Amino acid sequence: MFAGKPIIGIAGGIGSGKSFIASLFGELGCIVISSDQQVAEAYRDPIVKDVLKKWWGEGVLKADGQVDKRFIGAKVFADPAERRRLEELLHPIVATARQRAMESAGAEVKAFVWDTPLLFETGLNKQCDVVVFVDAPPAVRMKRLAENRRWDEAELARREKSQWPLDKKAAISDYVISNTADAGSAREQVKDLLPRILAKMQQ
Repeated sequence: MFAGKPIIGIAGGIGSGKSFIASLFGELGCIVISSDQQVAEAYRDPIVKDVLKKWWGEGVLKADGQVDKRFIGAKVFADPAERRRLEELLHPIVATARQRAMESAGAEVKAFVWDTPLLFETGLNKQCDVVVFVDAPPAVRMKRLAENRRWDEAELARREKSQWPLDKKAAISDYVISNTADAGSAREQVKDLLPRILAKMQQ
């Protein structure tokens, strides 16, 4: 709980639609805190850019001076040591931004929703009051990733190899939401779930 409001962590596989589910909670009066957005803001920081250039050279920046996320992805997913080094740089920055976002929220906020890609892997689930696992069939996830990120199955497998197994994440989550191609169904599940979470937190 933070300021008397529950913290809801969102977990799930790559391409499961975690950010979409988080946004549905946002429609119902929750504050959504996106780690991806905070990382994007950190990448705009000149100090962060300088550190990355010292590590990996000028190639880490695109022609427009912005951080090349594809370049970084290739670096950190090929080398666990490089991934840890990047995490040690970014995680404190993101944690500070997350704290500020929560502190600046108004009293009318129903809950804080943490949209964090590696919720369990980073241990952030331990700071959440409940964790909601977003479940989606492999074919649906692959279709989304092919359309939105131009990934193939080999790329998805490579990325997921560095994460916890999905069945393990689902088993230790408090709730599961099914996010197929039916957005209306997902919205109804969230509308049903949020009051139950709030009621449980008040017990």
